[in-house]
Amino acid sequence: MLVSNMNRTRPIDGELLKLKEQIETYALEYGLNFNPVIFEVCDYDTVNILAAQGGFPTRYPHWRFGMDYDQLSKGYTYGLQKIYEMVINTNPCYAYLLNANHWVDQKTVMAHVFGHADFFKNNFWFKNTNRNMMDVMANHGTKIRRYMNKFGQDKVELFIDRVLSLENLMDINVLFETPDIKRHRDELHKLAKEELTNGTDDDERSQALKSFMKSKQRDNAKKKLPKISLQTELESEAAFELDFGLPTKDIMSFLMNFAPLKEWEADIIGILREEAYYFLPQRMTKIMNEGWASYWHSTIMTKKALAASEIIDFADHHAGVMAMGKKQINPYKIGIELFRDIEYRWNTGKFGKNYLDCQDMREKNLWDKNLGLGRQKIFEVRASHNDITFIDEYFTPEFCERMQIFTYKFNPRSGRNEIEGRDFIGIKQKLLSQLTNFGQPVIEIVDANFGNRSELQLRHIHYGADLDQNYSGETLKNIYSIWRRPVHLLTIVENQSMQYSFDGKEVKTIGNK
Repeated sequence: MLVSNMNRTRPIDGELLKLKEQIETYALEYGLNFNPVIFEVCDYDTVNILAAQGGFPTRYPHWRFGMDYDQLSKGYTYGLQKIYEMVINTNPCYAYLLNANHWVDQKTVMAHVFGHADFFKNNFWFKNTNRNMMDVMANHGTKIRRYMNKFGQDKVELFIDRVLSLENLMDINVLFETPDIKRHRDELHKLAKEELTNGTDDDERSQALKSFMKSKQRDNAKKKLPKISLQTELESEAAFELDFGLPTKDIMSFLMNFAPLKEWEADIIGILREEAYYFLPQRMTKIMNEGWASYWHSTIMTKKALAASEIIDFADHHAGVMAMGKKQINPYKIGIELFRDIEYRWNTGKFGKNYLDCQDMREKNLWDKNLGLGRQKIFEVRASHNDITFIDEYFTPEFCERMQIFTYKFNPRSGRNEIEGRDFIGIKQKLLSQLTNFGQPVIEIVDANFGNRSELQLRHIHYGADLDQNYSGETLKNIYSIWRRPVHLLTIVENQSMQYSFDGKEVKTIGNK
C-alpha cells in the first residue's frame, strides 16, 4: 500500500520565497488573474508519490497508486522522464517544486505554475469545480479506510476496481449543473427510486388501481419540487416519462441511485464519481492548459526573469519539454504554438471574411492590418474553449503545414513509422477523433427495464471506431456485479449492428440487433 506524508514537503523560504514574489509580480503585470498560490518544496520521491495520487497526499488507499508510483520512480531512475513541478486546482492553489531543480528551472516552473493557476480560475470548464478538494479528498480517504476496516480491505478494493472501470463513462453536461439543479435532479432520482421499490410491492390491489395511485403520487411529488426554469421543468417531465432520466451517459450516477447497493457501496460510487468529475475539466483542456502555462513561462522568462547567464540552460530545458515525436502529439508544443499563432493572426488581422476571401497569395503573406488584438484574443480563447473546440476553430491549414504535422503509419517492412498522409482535413479529423472523449468510447444507458425484466441496456454511440470486445466484456461483467441483473450493450462492429450481453455466466454476442 502506498503511504504518503505531508511532512515530506515544506513551505518555500529564503531566496525561493523572494523568487516567487518576483515571478508573481511579473505574472500580475501581464494581466494573469489567479487564486493565491502556495509553493512547497520536496524531493523526487515525494513528487512521485504526489503525482501517483493526482497531487493529493491523503487519498484513499488503492493498488493503482502504488503501480503509478513504481512506474514514475523507474522512469526517473532510468532517465526516461522527470517531473519538474505539480500544481493542484484548489483555492489556495498548491504547487510542489522539486528541491533538485536548478535555479533557472525554479524560475521557469514558478512562471508555468502561475499560468496554470490563471487557467484554473478563469476557464469556463472549471467554473463549478470544487476548490476545497484537498479537504474533500482527505475525507474520502478517511471514509474508505473505515469501510476497509469494517468490511475487509480485499472486499472494498475489489468493489473500487469495478467502479473505476466505469470512471471514463461520464457526461460533460454535469460540469455545468448549479446546486439548485443538482438538488432538483436528486429529488427526481429519489422519487423514481421510490416508484421502482413500490413497483415490487406484493399486494392485492389491481394493476389499474396501483397505476392510478402511482400517478397521483408522482403528480403530487412533482408539485412539491422547486421550479428552476421552464427548461428544467420540461427536463423533469422527460425524466419521469423516460424512466429515471434515461438515456444517460452518467453511468456511475445512475448505478449509485438505482442499483440494489448497500449503503457503503453507494457511498463509494459517489466518492469515486465526485473525484472523476473533479479531474474531468483537466482531461478536457490538457492541450490548452499546458499550452497556456508554457506560453506564459516562455514570455515571462524571455522578457522579464532570465539573466544573461541562464539563457542557454533555459533554451535547452525548454526545447526538451517542447520536443514532439511521430507517435503522439505533445500537448505543450501544440498548445503554445496555437496560442502564439492566434496572437499573431489577431495582431496582423489575418482572420475574418476579407482575409479568407483574398485570393492573392502574395497579398495574404504580406497581410498586416496592425490591429494589435492578439493578447486580448488569447485571453478570450483561454476563458471559453476546451481542447476540441480549440483545435476545431484555430487549427488551420497554414498552422498544420508550418508545424509539419502529418499522419503516420507503421510500415512492417521497414520497421518504421512513415508518413501516411499530408491531407489537412484528414489530419484534423484524426486529431479531433483522438480528443473526442479522450479516445475512449461514449456509452449511455437507454433502458433500465429491458425486456420487462429489470435488465440494463446500454448503447455505444459509434464515432467510427469499433469497441474492443475484450474490454467490453469485462466492463459488462463489472456493471453486472453492481446492477445484479443481466446487462446488454448495443454497438456496431464492421458496419453491422451487434449486441453484447452478460447474464452472470458468459458474454454472448448477437448480431443484427
